[in-house]
Amino acid sequence: MLYWFFVKGLGGIARMRIHPSAQGVQNIPKEGGAIIAANHLAVIDDALLPLTCPRMIHFMGKAEYFEGKGLKGRFKKWWFTSVGVFPVDRSGGSKSLGALNHAREILEKGQLFGIHIEGTRSPDGRLYRGHTGAARLALETGCPIIPVAIIGTRELQVQGQIIPAKGKTQAIYGEPIYVERVHDSSEITHERLREITDQVTQAIKHMSGQEYVDEYAQIVKERMRQERQKN
Repeated sequence: MLYWFFVKGLGGIARMRIHPSAQGVQNIPKEGGAIIAANHLAVIDDALLPLTCPRMIHFMGKAEYFEGKGLKGRFKKWWFTSVGVFPVDRSGGSKSLGALNHAREILEKGQLFGIHIEGTRSPDGRLYRGHTGAARLALETGCPIIPVAIIGTRELQVQGQIIPAKGKTQAIYGEPIYVERVHDSSEITHERLREITDQVTQAIKHMSGQEYVDEYAQIVKERMRQERQKN
């Protein structure tokens, strides 16, 4: 499988550059579905997790990663495919819903699904408000959420940089957060989704040591973009 070719083969090259280490791998279930919910600092986050997790993780990634042209575009498509990423259209509606349905299928097959709870990379290294997708998947499947703190990747790979610099990175796998499965999705309330999401986010904050911002990263990025346009 291409995923394990990356982890066992090219993973050796990646290890020489980003020197990954892990804590708390005993918190990852040895079998059965689970949600790996991590912060997001750099593109190589989706390489660090496979390199430190003993089981294959399936991720969703924005469709643009798979649609690039030329050598760079082909490389990005190959890279994300090799580390278990599948494309998702983030335009909303039924297209985004299809990605969540795919994630649910992965969990119900007893596999690991990875998600960056902030929804996008942090614009400044701080930890931003989590989206509720991981919480909804947990409630609909009964699978536990494993909060994960990614450390050091932002320092090795700035936005737009393809090959990371050399340095050390770390993934800390926290204690599982268990929820009771809700068989009727209409009974899932926004308050319950927010409660679980905030619990996961706070666990990541505690492990990563990041400053927390109670605002969505996408909103902050858009505000920063508009400010750059004015200047």
